[in-house]
Amino acid sequence: MSAAACIFCKIIKGDIPSFKLFESPHLLAFLDIQPLSRGHALVIPKHHGAKLTDIPDEQLREILPVAKRLALATGAENYNILQNNGRIAHQLVDHVHFHMIPKPNETEGLGIGWPMQETDMEKLKALFEEVKPKM
Repeated sequence: MSAAACIFCKIIKGDIPSFKLFESPHLLAFLDIQPLSRGHALVIPKHHGAKLTDIPDEQLREILPVAKRLALATGAENYNILQNNGRIAHQLVDHVHFHMIPKPNETEGLGIGWPMQETDMEKLKALFEEVKPKM
């Protein structure tokens, strides 16, 4: 998707209105219009990129501090910070975005399953040896 067709790029440019909570030269934070709970907000880099790996590091530096400020500003005691990459990982808008989703109770906010797998230590060690040198 081109930046010209991107709904978040249009929000950044002001072509689509939003409830802006914070803005800097590198990012924008605004309320989600389809919230999972009261205070659900998005933090997006102004640099257009579909996945986290498409965004330059300097465009990401403020993201978590602003998400933290959102959690404090909304008074969320329990909350999720969520960022998805790709359709099968549940990304719906092809512009990197971080959700700050307050979890006030068991029914509101993000519901998530965590299908843990049995650990095969040999496979885990092989993965470690593959990934560690690339870091």
